[in-house]
Amino acid sequence: MRLLVTGAAGRIGTAFYAEMADRYWFRLADRNLSPITPEDDHEVIQLDIADLEACRVACEGIDTVLHLAADPSPEADFYGSLLDNNIKGTFNVFRAAKDAGCTRVIFASSIHAVLGYPNNEPVATDISVNPITIYGATKCFGEAIAAYFANTEELSSIAVRICSYHAPWIHEKRTEEVLSSYVSPRDLNQLFTLCIDAPETLRHAIVIGQSNNAKKRLDLTSTINLLGFAPQDDGFKIFDIES
Repeated sequence: MRLLVTGAAGRIGTAFYAEMADRYWFRLADRNLSPITPEDDHEVIQLDIADLEACRVACEGIDTVLHLAADPSPEADFYGSLLDNNIKGTFNVFRAAKDAGCTRVIFASSIHAVLGYPNNEPVATDISVNPITIYGATKCFGEAIAAYFANTEELSSIAVRICSYHAPWIHEKRTEEVLSSYVSPRDLNQLFTLCIDAPETLRHAIVIGQSNNAKKRLDLTSTINLLGFAPQDDGFKIFDIES
């Protein structure tokens, strides 16, 4: 399996490569290459996803694209960053992947696509999107682009709604709402591998990147049933907070 990871220098991409370097061949792509230290015969390239032609080159000879590159800030400016990084960049990666003959794109969506729902019960996967920030709206756009390429251009596309990924700020803000949406690197890496290795007959899906927390912000049922996802961690236990 030949895998292109965009945004590979970020925390999520770095953790995935570190665990899975022996499982896949990686082409690691990012605008900032300094944090990336590939081993063996893996490849590193500089990539600005706002450049369609550069995306086409990056996708050459690739089986599956794990598209992590984006501005991840809920406070990001639309014209200053989100338009290029989250809108144009997402389209470019899907367009380039399809044109290069890739078999699947896995899109890093976010819990922010549905963050407008109350937290009194787990949010179902098949419910309408409900963002409360422009950043969240760009993730809704990405999910729609994934659906378009799956339904119209027959490119297998899986959107992963990544929740509160393990980070130092969680230690400082250990609220029930945050911990209910926690996802550990181990669990997210497992989900990514399930998405990568899923049969080609899986044309389109939205799945949930969240650990097996004592209380859950998003409903994991459909992800477990579809992919056999078996998250191992619980944010409440990891951060020693009673649910």
